[in-house]
Amino acid sequence: MSGYSVFPVTGLPELGKGDDLAAMILECVELEDGDIVVVAQKAISKIEGRIVRLDDIEPSEQAREIAGDEEDPRRIEAILREAKSIVRIRPPLVICETHDGFICASAGVDASNTTEPDTLILLPVDSDASAAVLRDTLNERSEREVGVIVTDSFGRPWRQGTIDVAIGAAGIVVLQDMRGQQDSVGHELRSTVIAVADEIASAAQLVAGKLDRIPVTIVRGLDLRGDGRAQEIPVPAERDLFR
Repeated sequence: MSGYSVFPVTGLPELGKGDDLAAMILECVELEDGDIVVVAQKAISKIEGRIVRLDDIEPSEQAREIAGDEEDPRRIEAILREAKSIVRIRPPLVICETHDGFICASAGVDASNTTEPDTLILLPVDSDASAAVLRDTLNERSEREVGVIVTDSFGRPWRQGTIDVAIGAAGIVVLQDMRGQQDSVGHELRSTVIAVADEIASAAQLVAGKLDRIPVTIVRGLDLRGDGRAQEIPVPAERDLFR
């Protein structure tokens, strides 16, 4: 492997419900076969209208109890509604399982980089499906074969700080299973599975930045074409040592 490049797609406007993201991307960059188009979750959520107003949320008694004096109970209510299950609560922090099966803080509900004040951005209903739709459209219009990753920022057990990970994917390998292969000294790998989609997501975030409002990044030079889905990445509940 000779290396790869990561570069931002600049010139994209502020996104809103119903926008044609594929058209916008193709106006700004010429795609090549094998490119991986990495898109921030908030871009997808805005296009899909996954935004709620705090004034439209009536908090439950549970939300008020969790919020206490430190948090807006309407935000906590939005989190509870978006959660498939509650994993841990340390008021006002809520760790949830999303409907996609990911474990994260606040069920992915976020107030940063919203288009209007007093609004919250929710995760896409199905990030893998969102990635597939964008990929199909890009492939058709560009006549290239690309992959798409939808990313979000997650914390990690035992480690401080957040990194971007894949919550949606289409047209790429998401887990590189190396079990059964031999290392350089002949030892057989028994448990090595590399989360390449997460590695790509984190590499893209280093270029996009957190405050630069760059929602799309291109990763070029990796041959990772496949049919993986991000929902393959979470550890199954029966093997999850944190629950």
